[in-house]
Amino acid sequence: MNATQNSPKVMKETKNKIRVDFERTSAWTRFKLKYLSLSFLGQLIFKIFRLVLLVGISYAILYPFFAKISSSFMSKADLVDVTVKLIPKNPNLDIYKAIIVDNSYFSALFNTAMLSIFCGLVQTFICTVVGYGFAKFKFRFSGLLFLLVVFTMVVPHETLMLSMFMKFRFFDFFGIVEMIRGESFNLLNTYWPLALLSITGLGFKNGLYIFMMRQFFRGVPDELEESAYIDGSGVFRTFLTIILPLSGSMMITIFLFAFSWQWTDDFYTQVFFTKTGLHLLNDIAETPKSLDTKFAGENMYVSAITNAASLMIITPLIIVYLFCQKQLVQGIERSGIVG
Repeated sequence: MNATQNSPKVMKETKNKIRVDFERTSAWTRFKLKYLSLSFLGQLIFKIFRLVLLVGISYAILYPFFAKISSSFMSKADLVDVTVKLIPKNPNLDIYKAIIVDNSYFSALFNTAMLSIFCGLVQTFICTVVGYGFAKFKFRFSGLLFLLVVFTMVVPHETLMLSMFMKFRFFDFFGIVEMIRGESFNLLNTYWPLALLSITGLGFKNGLYIFMMRQFFRGVPDELEESAYIDGSGVFRTFLTIILPLSGSMMITIFLFAFSWQWTDDFYTQVFFTKTGLHLLNDIAETPKSLDTKFAGENMYVSAITNAASLMIITPLIIVYLFCQKQLVQGIERSGIVG
Protein backbone atom coordinates (compact mmCIF):
# COMPACT_ATOMS: atom_id res chain seq x y z
CA MET A 1 0.00 0.00 0.00
CA ASN A 2 2.81 2.39 0.86
CA ALA A 3 4.53 1.51 -2.39
CA THR A 4 1.33 2.36 -4.28
CA GLN A 5 0.98 5.71 -2.48
CA ASN A 6 4.62 6.61 -3.18
CA SER A 7 4.50 5.68 -6.85
CA PRO A 8 5.36 8.47 -9.32
CA LYS A 9 1.89 8.44 -10.80
CA VAL A 10 0.15 8.91 -7.44
CA MET A 11 2.58 11.63 -6.38
CA LYS A 12 2.04 13.48 -9.65
CA GLU A 13 -1.73 13.31 -9.26
CA THR A 14 -1.43 14.61 -5.68
CA LYS A 15 0.68 17.58 -6.76
CA ASN A 16 -1.76 18.41 -9.55
CA LYS A 17 -4.67 18.27 -7.12
CA ILE A 18 -2.90 20.60 -4.69
CA ARG A 19 -2.08 23.02 -7.54
CA VAL A 20 -5.70 23.00 -8.75
CA ASP A 21 -7.01 23.58 -5.23
CA PHE A 22 -4.55 26.49 -4.79
CA GLU A 23 -5.67 28.06 -8.09
CA ARG A 24 -9.32 27.76 -7.07
CA THR A 25 -8.77 29.71 -3.88
CA SER A 26 -9.43 33.43 -3.86
CA ALA A 27 -6.76 35.97 -4.80
CA TRP A 28 -6.74 37.35 -1.26
CA THR A 29 -6.11 33.89 0.19
CA ARG A 30 -3.24 33.30 -2.22
CA PHE A 31 -1.82 36.70 -1.36
CA LYS A 32 -1.93 35.94 2.39
CA LEU A 33 -0.32 32.54 1.92
CA LYS A 34 2.50 33.99 -0.17
CA TYR A 35 3.23 37.42 1.30
CA LEU A 36 1.80 37.49 4.83
CA SER A 37 3.78 34.60 6.23
CA LEU A 38 6.64 34.66 8.70
CA SER A 39 9.04 33.05 6.21
CA PHE A 40 8.40 35.76 3.61
CA LEU A 41 8.75 38.48 6.27
CA GLY A 42 12.10 37.04 7.34
CA GLN A 43 13.35 36.92 3.75
CA LEU A 44 12.19 40.50 3.16
CA ILE A 45 13.98 41.82 6.24
CA PHE A 46 17.18 40.00 5.26
CA LYS A 47 17.09 41.39 1.70
CA ILE A 48 16.49 44.95 2.94
CA PHE A 49 19.34 44.64 5.44
CA ARG A 50 21.67 43.27 2.74
CA LEU A 51 20.70 46.07 0.34
CA VAL A 52 21.31 48.79 2.94
CA LEU A 53 24.65 47.23 3.88
CA LEU A 54 25.81 47.00 0.26
CA VAL A 55 24.73 50.58 -0.47
CA GLY A 56 26.58 51.83 2.61
CA ILE A 57 29.78 49.95 1.73
CA SER A 58 29.58 51.11 -1.89
CA TYR A 59 29.12 54.69 -0.79
CA ALA A 60 32.11 54.55 1.57
CA ILE A 61 34.31 53.08 -1.18
CA LEU A 62 33.13 55.10 -4.18
CA TYR A 63 32.58 58.51 -2.60
CA PRO A 64 36.30 59.47 -2.50
CA PHE A 65 36.61 58.65 -6.21
CA PHE A 66 33.53 60.69 -7.09
CA ALA A 67 34.85 63.58 -4.99
CA LYS A 68 38.22 63.49 -6.76
CA ILE A 69 36.65 63.40 -10.21
CA SER A 70 34.20 66.17 -9.36
CA SER A 71 36.78 68.52 -7.82
CA SER A 72 39.06 68.20 -10.85
CA PHE A 73 36.35 69.80 -13.02
CA MET A 74 35.49 72.61 -10.60
CA SER A 75 36.34 76.25 -11.15
CA LYS A 76 37.80 78.51 -8.48
CA ALA A 77 34.32 79.84 -7.69
CA ASP A 78 32.97 76.31 -7.17
CA LEU A 79 35.80 75.42 -4.78
CA VAL A 80 35.04 78.31 -2.42
CA ASP A 81 31.25 77.96 -2.76
CA VAL A 82 29.95 76.07 0.29
CA THR A 83 26.77 75.11 -1.58
CA VAL A 84 28.73 73.09 -4.13
CA LYS A 85 29.25 69.49 -3.03
CA LEU A 86 29.79 66.99 -5.84
CA ILE A 87 28.23 68.64 -8.88
CA PRO A 88 30.11 71.79 -10.01
CA LYS A 89 28.07 74.80 -11.10
CA ASN A 90 30.71 76.03 -13.55
CA PRO A 91 32.60 72.95 -14.78
CA ASN A 92 35.67 73.46 -16.95
CA LEU A 93 38.80 71.70 -18.18
CA ASP A 94 41.32 74.39 -17.20
CA ILE A 95 43.24 72.13 -14.80
CA TYR A 96 43.57 69.32 -17.35
CA LYS A 97 44.64 71.73 -20.10
CA ALA A 98 47.28 73.29 -17.84
CA ILE A 99 48.68 69.89 -16.83
CA ILE A 100 48.88 68.75 -20.47
CA VAL A 101 50.59 71.93 -21.68
CA ASP A 102 52.63 73.23 -18.73
CA ASN A 103 53.63 69.89 -17.21
CA SER A 104 54.24 68.11 -20.55
CA TYR A 105 51.82 65.30 -19.84
CA PHE A 106 52.28 63.38 -23.08
CA SER A 107 56.07 63.46 -22.79
CA ALA A 108 55.84 62.10 -19.25
CA LEU A 109 53.31 59.51 -20.43
CA PHE A 110 55.66 58.27 -23.16
CA ASN A 111 58.69 58.08 -20.85
CA THR A 112 56.76 56.27 -18.14
CA ALA A 113 55.24 53.83 -20.64
CA MET A 114 58.64 52.94 -22.13
CA LEU A 115 60.20 52.48 -18.69
CA SER A 116 57.28 50.41 -17.38
CA ILE A 117 57.10 48.16 -20.47
CA PHE A 118 60.85 47.54 -20.42
CA CYS A 119 60.96 46.73 -16.69
CA GLY A 120 57.80 44.63 -16.95
CA LEU A 121 59.13 42.47 -19.80
CA VAL A 122 62.60 41.97 -18.28
CA GLN A 123 61.28 41.22 -14.79
CA THR A 124 58.69 38.79 -16.16
CA PHE A 125 61.31 36.75 -18.03
CA ILE A 126 63.91 36.79 -15.24
CA CYS A 127 61.41 35.89 -12.51
CA THR A 128 60.00 33.11 -14.70
CA VAL A 129 63.46 31.56 -15.12
CA VAL A 130 64.33 31.88 -11.43
CA GLY A 131 60.93 30.58 -10.29
CA TYR A 132 61.24 27.58 -12.62
CA GLY A 133 64.67 26.81 -11.20
CA PHE A 134 63.41 26.88 -7.62
CA ALA A 135 60.38 24.74 -8.48
CA LYS A 136 61.94 21.99 -10.61
CA PHE A 137 65.61 21.67 -9.65
CA LYS A 138 67.14 20.43 -6.43
CA PHE A 139 70.50 21.91 -5.51
CA ARG A 140 72.45 22.69 -2.39
CA PHE A 141 71.11 25.53 -0.26
CA SER A 142 68.05 25.90 -2.50
CA GLY A 143 65.81 26.24 0.56
CA LEU A 144 68.02 28.90 2.08
CA LEU A 145 68.21 30.86 -1.16
CA PHE A 146 64.45 30.75 -1.56
CA LEU A 147 64.08 31.91 2.03
CA LEU A 148 66.24 34.91 1.16
CA VAL A 149 64.01 35.60 -1.84
CA VAL A 150 60.95 35.60 0.41
CA PHE A 151 62.83 37.78 2.89
CA THR A 152 63.17 40.51 0.25
CA MET A 153 59.38 40.84 0.33
CA VAL A 154 59.40 42.07 3.94
CA VAL A 155 62.53 44.26 3.95
CA PRO A 156 61.51 47.96 3.86
CA HIS A 157 62.89 49.62 0.75
CA GLU A 158 63.73 52.74 2.72
CA THR A 159 66.50 50.85 4.51
CA LEU A 160 68.25 50.29 1.16
CA MET A 161 67.71 53.78 -0.25
CA LEU A 162 71.08 55.31 0.63
CA SER A 163 73.10 52.22 -0.33
CA MET A 164 71.36 51.95 -3.72
CA PHE A 165 71.83 55.65 -4.40
CA MET A 166 75.55 55.51 -3.64
CA LYS A 167 75.99 52.27 -5.58
CA PHE A 168 74.61 53.72 -8.80
CA ARG A 169 76.04 57.20 -8.25
CA PHE A 170 79.54 55.68 -8.09
CA PHE A 171 78.95 52.50 -10.10
CA ASP A 172 81.97 50.23 -10.43
CA PHE A 173 82.98 46.55 -10.79
CA PHE A 174 85.32 45.80 -7.90
CA GLY A 175 87.29 48.97 -8.67
CA ILE A 176 88.08 47.89 -12.25
CA VAL A 177 86.24 50.80 -13.90
CA GLU A 178 87.93 53.41 -11.73
CA MET A 179 91.33 51.84 -12.39
CA ILE A 180 90.78 52.05 -16.17
CA ARG A 181 88.82 55.32 -16.49
CA GLY A 182 90.10 57.10 -13.44
CA GLU A 183 86.55 57.51 -12.13
CA SER A 184 83.41 55.43 -11.67
CA PHE A 185 80.20 55.63 -13.71
CA ASN A 186 77.34 57.91 -12.71
CA LEU A 187 74.20 55.99 -13.68
CA LEU A 188 71.70 58.37 -12.10
CA ASN A 189 69.10 59.97 -14.36
CA THR A 190 69.35 57.02 -16.77
CA TYR A 191 67.47 53.78 -17.29
CA TRP A 192 70.48 51.74 -16.17
CA PRO A 193 69.70 51.47 -12.42
CA LEU A 194 66.24 50.06 -13.02
CA ALA A 195 67.49 47.94 -15.92
CA LEU A 196 70.25 46.36 -13.83
CA LEU A 197 67.89 45.73 -10.92
CA SER A 198 65.39 44.08 -13.28
CA ILE A 199 68.00 41.93 -15.04
CA THR A 200 69.45 40.66 -11.77
CA GLY A 201 66.02 39.89 -10.28
CA LEU A 202 66.32 42.60 -7.62
CA GLY A 203 63.70 44.99 -8.97
CA PHE A 204 60.62 46.28 -7.19
CA LYS A 205 58.50 43.35 -5.87
CA ASN A 206 60.60 40.77 -7.73
CA GLY A 207 60.58 38.53 -4.65
CA LEU A 208 56.81 38.28 -4.93
CA TYR A 209 56.98 37.52 -8.67
CA ILE A 210 59.51 34.72 -8.12
CA PHE A 211 57.34 33.25 -5.39
CA MET A 212 54.27 33.31 -7.64
CA MET A 213 56.11 31.66 -10.55
CA ARG A 214 57.55 28.99 -8.25
CA GLN A 215 54.09 28.16 -6.91
CA PHE A 216 52.75 27.94 -10.45
CA PHE A 217 55.55 25.70 -11.76
CA ARG A 218 55.18 23.35 -8.79
CA GLY A 219 51.72 22.55 -10.15
CA VAL A 220 53.07 21.60 -13.60
CA PRO A 221 53.37 17.77 -13.89
CA ASP A 222 56.95 16.48 -13.98
CA GLU A 223 55.90 13.92 -16.61
CA LEU A 224 55.86 16.64 -19.28
CA GLU A 225 59.53 17.41 -18.76
CA GLU A 226 60.50 13.76 -18.35
CA SER A 227 58.89 12.82 -21.66
CA ALA A 228 60.72 15.71 -23.34
CA TYR A 229 64.04 14.58 -21.85
CA ILE A 230 63.41 11.04 -23.12
CA ASP A 231 62.85 12.43 -26.63
CA GLY A 232 66.27 14.07 -26.47
CA SER A 233 65.25 17.62 -25.57
CA GLY A 234 67.59 19.57 -23.30
CA VAL A 235 66.69 21.70 -20.29
CA PHE A 236 66.62 25.01 -22.15
CA ARG A 237 64.73 23.63 -25.12
CA THR A 238 62.18 22.01 -22.83
CA PHE A 239 61.76 25.26 -20.94
CA LEU A 240 61.33 27.34 -24.11
CA THR A 241 59.11 24.99 -26.11
CA ILE A 242 57.00 23.30 -23.42
CA ILE A 243 57.05 25.22 -20.15
CA LEU A 244 56.78 28.79 -21.45
CA PRO A 245 53.69 28.15 -23.64
CA LEU A 246 51.96 26.60 -20.61
CA SER A 247 52.71 29.61 -18.39
CA GLY A 248 51.33 32.28 -20.72
CA SER A 249 48.51 33.47 -18.45
CA MET A 250 50.81 33.48 -15.42
CA MET A 251 53.44 35.51 -17.25
CA ILE A 252 50.80 38.01 -18.32
CA THR A 253 49.81 38.39 -14.66
CA ILE A 254 53.43 38.99 -13.61
CA PHE A 255 53.88 41.50 -16.41
CA LEU A 256 50.74 43.38 -15.39
CA PHE A 257 51.92 43.52 -11.78
CA ALA A 258 55.40 44.70 -12.75
CA PHE A 259 54.03 47.20 -15.26
CA SER A 260 51.49 48.65 -12.82
CA TRP A 261 53.88 48.97 -9.89
CA GLN A 262 56.55 50.57 -12.05
CA TRP A 263 53.93 52.92 -13.52
CA THR A 264 52.93 54.26 -10.10
CA ASP A 265 56.34 53.91 -8.45
CA ASP A 266 57.55 57.02 -6.64
CA PHE A 267 60.34 55.40 -4.60
CA TYR A 268 62.91 54.23 -7.13
CA THR A 269 62.15 57.11 -9.48
CA GLN A 270 62.84 59.63 -6.72
CA VAL A 271 66.07 57.84 -5.81
CA PHE A 272 67.47 57.44 -9.32
CA PHE A 273 65.94 60.42 -11.15
CA THR A 274 66.46 64.00 -10.03
CA LYS A 275 64.42 67.04 -11.09
CA THR A 276 66.71 67.53 -14.07
CA GLY A 277 66.49 63.89 -15.06
CA LEU A 278 63.89 61.91 -16.98
CA HIS A 279 60.43 63.51 -16.98
CA LEU A 280 57.95 60.92 -15.61
CA LEU A 281 54.26 60.94 -14.70
CA ASN A 282 54.96 61.57 -11.03
CA ASP A 283 56.29 65.00 -12.01
CA ILE A 284 52.97 66.18 -13.47
CA ALA A 285 51.45 66.51 -10.00
CA GLU A 286 53.24 69.84 -9.60
CA THR A 287 51.12 72.96 -9.84
CA PRO A 288 51.18 74.27 -13.44
CA LYS A 289 52.69 77.71 -13.86
CA SER A 290 49.67 79.05 -15.74
CA LEU A 291 47.29 78.36 -12.84
CA ASP A 292 47.07 81.08 -10.23
CA THR A 293 46.61 79.57 -6.77
CA LYS A 294 46.96 82.86 -4.87
CA PHE A 295 43.37 83.24 -3.73
CA ALA A 296 41.15 82.38 -0.77
CA GLY A 297 40.78 78.71 -1.72
CA GLU A 298 44.44 78.07 -2.51
CA ASN A 299 44.66 74.78 -0.61
CA MET A 300 41.46 73.46 -2.19
CA TYR A 301 42.66 74.45 -5.66
CA VAL A 302 46.01 72.72 -5.16
CA SER A 303 44.10 69.64 -3.97
CA ALA A 304 41.95 69.77 -7.12
CA ILE A 305 45.11 69.93 -9.27
CA THR A 306 46.50 66.90 -7.45
CA ASN A 307 43.23 65.02 -7.98
CA ALA A 308 43.27 65.78 -11.70
CA ALA A 309 46.90 64.67 -12.02
CA SER A 310 46.16 61.45 -10.13
CA LEU A 311 43.28 60.64 -12.48
CA MET A 312 45.48 61.29 -15.52
CA ILE A 313 48.11 58.93 -14.09
CA ILE A 314 45.83 55.98 -13.29
CA THR A 315 43.53 56.22 -16.33
CA PRO A 316 45.93 54.27 -18.62
CA LEU A 317 46.16 51.53 -15.97
CA ILE A 318 42.37 51.27 -15.85
CA ILE A 319 42.27 50.90 -19.64
CA VAL A 320 44.93 48.17 -19.54
CA TYR A 321 43.02 46.35 -16.79
CA LEU A 322 39.77 46.40 -18.77
CA PHE A 323 41.46 44.50 -21.60
CA CYS A 324 43.52 42.10 -19.45
CA GLN A 325 41.33 41.42 -16.41
CA LYS A 326 40.53 37.84 -17.50
CA GLN A 327 44.21 36.87 -17.77
CA LEU A 328 44.99 38.65 -14.51
CA VAL A 329 42.34 36.74 -12.56
CA GLN A 330 43.38 33.40 -14.09
CA GLY A 331 47.04 34.02 -13.25
CA ILE A 332 46.27 34.89 -9.63
CA GLU A 333 44.14 31.75 -9.26
CA ARG A 334 46.94 29.55 -10.65
CA SER A 335 49.71 31.20 -8.63
CA GLY A 336 48.67 29.56 -5.36
CA ILE A 337 48.63 32.83 -3.38
CA VAL A 338 44.87 32.61 -2.83
CA GLY A 339 43.01 29.83 -1.11
